[in-house]
Amino acid sequence: MDLNTIDKDAKASMHKAVDYLKSELKGVRTGRASPALIEFVKVEAYGTESELRSLGMVQAPEPTQLLVKPFDPSTVQDIIKGIEKAGLGLNPQADGKQVRISIPPLSGERRKELIASCKAMGEQAKITIRNARRDANKHIDQLKNDKSLGLSEDDIKGAKDDIQGLLKKHEAEVDTLVNDKSKQIEEV
Repeated sequence: MDLNTIDKDAKASMHKAVDYLKSELKGVRTGRASPALIEFVKVEAYGTESELRSLGMVQAPEPTQLLVKPFDPSTVQDIIKGIEKAGLGLNPQADGKQVRISIPPLSGERRKELIASCKAMGEQAKITIRNARRDANKHIDQLKNDKSLGLSEDDIKGAKDDIQGLLKKHEAEVDTLVNDKSKQIEEV
């Protein structure tokens, strides 16, 4: 393993952590109805567990309402059960061959809980990013001990500085994502 490979691996790991955080934050409720809120809900249908988005189309026809149009109308009851089981505090209603979900307004206490949850997700992403830095630095130290490569102290220090720069960049991105989501949650 050389310095470029270590750098690429660390960058990829950090980028994955940020992408995962983005996908997790999409599922956190804000004041508006968003299809992302329920798209990833697991629904038991046809004897297997699937994500809701693979069973039907999710739309937000109004700011306070979601509408699920199943591809197969016989799955309406399965979809309702899956949404209720997800623990999102939503009350889905069958409306013919589709499912309507009214999104109740968030209470002040619930907003605080959601913001705290977002911050916890952000902190978890930062831990993953820091672990990627630790692993990269460990690999760099192993290369430093391998005299046959002929790496100078400046090469080692430069590589570690690059990894630290990646860490700061990705942590700042995590902070921005969490702060933006927190602002969306606080909007009434």
